[in-house]
Amino acid sequence: MTALSELARIVEALLFLSPDPVSAEDLADATGCEALEVAAAVAELDRAYAPGERGLQLKRVADGIALASDPVAEEAARRLLAKPRTPPLTPAQAETLAIVAYLQPVSRPEITRIRGVAAESATATLEERGFVEEAGRSQFGAVLYRTTDLFLKLFGLDSLKALPSVVEWDPSPEEQADLRDRLLRAGEQRMADTPATAG
Repeated sequence: MTALSELARIVEALLFLSPDPVSAEDLADATGCEALEVAAAVAELDRAYAPGERGLQLKRVADGIALASDPVAEEAARRLLAKPRTPPLTPAQAETLAIVAYLQPVSRPEITRIRGVAAESATATLEERGFVEEAGRSQFGAVLYRTTDLFLKLFGLDSLKALPSVVEWDPSPEEQADLRDRLLRAGEQRMADTPATAG
């Protein structure tokens, strides 16, 4: 038998996770508790989410129970949800961002050689969206790029050290240089086999 307060927290979590109203029967099945226990937990949530107490309320909808926002928040919610959503990265942008993340600082010509296609468009978009930024110039005068704090934030990383390893071992500087050379050769071969297109 689950303690009432614990069961109420579980039911609350299930209602939060479900995009649709959940029937009392489904709540009982999911929690492995009796219908009366679930009813008591829902009653406890009713008290916690009494109208006027919080930003959420418990609603009975279509023979189910749902967590819903308080009507007082409707206007503010409309303004928030009306904001344009950030579009997802295209495959070209994701590929370019991965190259910058792992090889930074890296120049656009080097990104182009690795990808085998032009990187101007993808790099410009990533810079415009704040994922990458300029990090000086190479010995040949090309702009170098690195990732930004926004990149770390959006990908849930504390630092670049938290990036998933691209290899099972901890590469030495020599191994890193070899990997970079192999990527460059693969990109050059791709450029030879496929006409360059905008990234």
